[in-house]
Amino acid sequence: MSTDDEPGPLGIDLVQHSVTVLLVDDQRMIGEHVRRMLAPEHDIAFHYCSDPTAAVALATEIRPTVILQDLVMPEIDGLTLVQEFRALAATREIPLIVLSTKEDPAVKADAFARGANDYMVKFPDRLELVARIRYHSRGYISLLERNEAYAALVESQKQLEVRNRFIQEMFGRYLSDEVVASLLESTEAAKLGGDKRAVTILMSDLRGFTSVAENLPAEHVVSMINHYLEAMTDVILAYNGTILEFIGDAILVVFGAPVTRADDADRAMACAVAMQQAIVGVNAWNAEHDLPAVEMGIGVNTGEVVVGNVGSKKRTKYGIVGSQVNLTGRIESYSVGGQILVSESTRHAVEAELRIDGQLTVEPKGVREPITIYEVGGIGVPFDLAVPEQAEHWVELADGIEVEYTILEGKHALYEHASGTIVRVSLQKAELRGTEPIEQMNNIRLRFADPAAQDDPDFYAKCLAAPARSEDCHLLRFTSMPAAVRRRLTAAMAMATRA
Repeated sequence: MSTDDEPGPLGIDLVQHSVTVLLVDDQRMIGEHVRRMLAPEHDIAFHYCSDPTAAVALATEIRPTVILQDLVMPEIDGLTLVQEFRALAATREIPLIVLSTKEDPAVKADAFARGANDYMVKFPDRLELVARIRYHSRGYISLLERNEAYAALVESQKQLEVRNRFIQEMFGRYLSDEVVASLLESTEAAKLGGDKRAVTILMSDLRGFTSVAENLPAEHVVSMINHYLEAMTDVILAYNGTILEFIGDAILVVFGAPVTRADDADRAMACAVAMQQAIVGVNAWNAEHDLPAVEMGIGVNTGEVVVGNVGSKKRTKYGIVGSQVNLTGRIESYSVGGQILVSESTRHAVEAELRIDGQLTVEPKGVREPITIYEVGGIGVPFDLAVPEQAEHWVELADGIEVEYTILEGKHALYEHASGTIVRVSLQKAELRGTEPIEQMNNIRLRFADPAAQDDPDFYAKCLAAPARSEDCHLLRFTSMPAAVRRRLTAAMAMATRA
């Protein structure tokens, strides 16, 4: 085998020359003749191979844009060589011109049948040979460019798919799949701004988690909150809710954005009940890992808000803005552990039957007139879900437990260190007889009054109502109870039961 120059690496000839020719002929004088015919064409790179058995390997190496091939060669039949060129992927598409002394139509037909693109009888006119070489090369180069463009497109699509999967996996931790999908589908979705629409908002919060966290190692707190949020996220996504924010142990969810559905309010209510059911599993996991049980309060409200991208060009979030968001937070703040409170608007928006376990009139801050909120204990078909019932074991305390209590308004105290007596108690609730009146839904901070308990931590409760036994007695629902307080109450209940 011989060539008139050393072949360059893959792709070099296509860059340096628009046309690359490989001549396969066992007669060197033919090779020299063709070289001289093409010499005036400075953009044509010429390669010659006198060994037909090595021609396929050489063609694979130099990647010509056209092959000129003789039919009569001693080492191999020319028609067989045509088939070999067509059998390999590297040379299958390269234009092949048979250059032979045979003018038999049957030979020509056989050459075409085996894959030849053209047939010329030796020796053609120089201009005709150059014209045919250029014609076939242009077609092949166009094919290569199309293939390269297609390969680049496929690679680009693969990279885009990888990028989109990364975005969905990464940002799916922060946004719902629907929000991520809308961002991927259109750049318009990422612009700042929004629109007004009616949505149903759900807000949940763990009761007393801050005080619980203060008494646990940091890694246990993180493990506990992560497991809780993961369980709640699974429930929320199952009901097509969009998680807008995790605020510590609180969760803000919207139903009706970015996609509005006719049953948004129904799904929000079913989701709230399912979340309370999921707390049972969360606490089972906590018990297995020697972690305290948790309770969750939920508020649900329906109203018109502005939905869209809020923030700045450097930091944007998908969210909702409006007074209805604040109202939802107020409603949620009235709830105790295991409770779902909903607004009048949500109650009317839900088409499924709701089990209403109670109602109360409240005056939330920022709201002009009192509103009625409802405690929901379950939702009917097609969901058929009910809030898990909490078993209560009440114990009468003949001697009572003396406490000091402070009525709270937000972070401010209305009465400092009022005195009272817990006369009846369970691990969820208590009846307190006190020196200062407590209004329904007031939050209070309590501390055991006897000197031996001065090192015990504070515990918290919410006033639910005034029991019928006396005007100065109030029904409290514990909202935060440290382990030391729980042990003290449990011991008092056991002693009273034995007595």
